[in-house]
Amino acid sequence: MALLITDECINCDVCEPECPNEAIYLGEEIYEIDPHKCTECVGHFSEPQCQQVCPVSCIPFNPAWRETREELQAKYERLQAEKDEKAGK
Repeated sequence: MALLITDECINCDVCEPECPNEAIYLGEEIYEIDPHKCTECVGHFSEPQCQQVCPVSCIPFNPAWRETREELQAKYERLQAEKDEKAGK
């Protein structure tokens, strides 16, 4: 599953810089998570970093976006390959 920021978000700005995949961005009213980029920090950390730093605990797993650990790992590897390609590696 990707993660989801709920409307309890207070726009404190702490989650966005913690995301290693740059999946978190400021939406029209609150921060949002791009599920195509969210790997729940698989490949980077043992736990989702945005959940760890959120002071109001408003970042649950997104029930509409279910993925296995293997799918999250594959997404991580694809995102890293795309990042390397853009960097000319």
